[in-house]
Amino acid sequence: MPFDFQGKHVTVAGLGVSGVPAAKVLHGLGARVTVVNDGDDERARAQAAELEALGVTVRLGDGATLPEGTELIVTAPGWKPDKPLFTAAHEAGVPVWGDVELAWRLRRPEAAPWLAVTGTNGKTTTVQMLASILKAAGLRTAAVGNIGVSLLDAVTGDEEYDVLAVELSSYQLHWAPSLRAHSAVVLNLAPDHLDWHGSMEAYAADKGRIYEGNRVACVYNVAEKATEDLVREADVEEGCRAVGFTLGSPAPSQLGVVDGILVDRAFVEDRQKNAQELAEVSDVDPPAPHNIANALAAAGLARAFGVSAAAVRDGLRAFTPDAHRIAHVADVDGVAYVDDSKATNTHAAEASLAAYESIVWIAGGLAKGATFDELVTGAAKRLRGAVLIGADRALIREALARHAPEVPVVDLDRTDTGAMLQAVQEAQRLARPGDTVLLAPACASMDMFTNYNKRGDAFAEAVRELGA
Repeated sequence: MPFDFQGKHVTVAGLGVSGVPAAKVLHGLGARVTVVNDGDDERARAQAAELEALGVTVRLGDGATLPEGTELIVTAPGWKPDKPLFTAAHEAGVPVWGDVELAWRLRRPEAAPWLAVTGTNGKTTTVQMLASILKAAGLRTAAVGNIGVSLLDAVTGDEEYDVLAVELSSYQLHWAPSLRAHSAVVLNLAPDHLDWHGSMEAYAADKGRIYEGNRVACVYNVAEKATEDLVREADVEEGCRAVGFTLGSPAPSQLGVVDGILVDRAFVEDRQKNAQELAEVSDVDPPAPHNIANALAAAGLARAFGVSAAAVRDGLRAFTPDAHRIAHVADVDGVAYVDDSKATNTHAAEASLAAYESIVWIAGGLAKGATFDELVTGAAKRLRGAVLIGADRALIREALARHAPEVPVVDLDRTDTGAMLQAVQEAQRLARPGDTVLLAPACASMDMFTNYNKRGDAFAEAVRELGA
């Protein structure tokens, strides 16, 4: 560990889910900790009181000024790199770490290796699949990072692990220069969080940091050349391999699908001639194309760690997806109703729309600067109709008019939470037996709902009213 924290002045930037644990850990290591936070609301004051009782200094409403004597900053991942605090730190030669970097530096000797996952979409599902596979192999593991157990708890707690399944966002990777995973995957790349990163190139570069120093395998998406390019650009340990995953028949050094079977041509003897059956497509829940891709990525990381084919199959069978991720809610009058409220951007919605043949699409919300022409063009032939809600629905309506003018569109001029019931009722009117009414908003939810979970709950409740 390059830092001896005893007596060092460490500034923690931001309270919340990462800042409070970081401050406590650093204080326990003997550091003199100051927490700075932009907000000064009731929740922040309660967190501040908890930390001050331990002897931590907290400055609320002032996240811009570098405290005098600071020798290290540990930042919450969401703090943008262009904040004045970081500019001042750079000018003063003060290093800036994220919570992931802190966790990496605090690992004990012979600590559990990390199997790391990032991507614009599918991270959480893939990490949970991976953890399920690792557990099926009899390994002590946990899903950590943005989900499950906190990374700091995992590396400083008493529980021992054989391997960790780690979800990492682009924010976290930006602030984790020393991270060196056993193996890692970038699932996909699509424009997202560009206001934070500044450009698509910077966003991709931060995602690509996950491959730096990989020891065994850099797993990439054959369908997205940008992920393979990141592997080519990475500085990895000698002997580390590039391993692709594809929904088609795999080439050597790839995992893929043959006649409804997930197969491995990467971690087998004589991969030019041989392939190992891992699982059936029907073992994946749900068996939508993008979720099969998630399963292949998880299997690739597990196989890189030496997990058997049987454990891959058993782990995938045991896995249950989280709510609001292409979740079948009910069938009403021969029409399936599916909740994919988690599809908060166009890339995720594209994957969701590709999973069904005839769709009444419920979409809209906060576009976050997205455009919808490419999404609509790709989905047009599958659309029975569309029902639009939310603040930026006009952007989707205009894209539909340009690229799918024959598709009937219902534009609900409402942004109240009750609009979801009307949206579902309008979708029912448009649907025919055999269709799927799909909530895949391609937008964030905060114009109408607290989060995508509440939006999905509202959809499910509205569907239940139809069937009542």
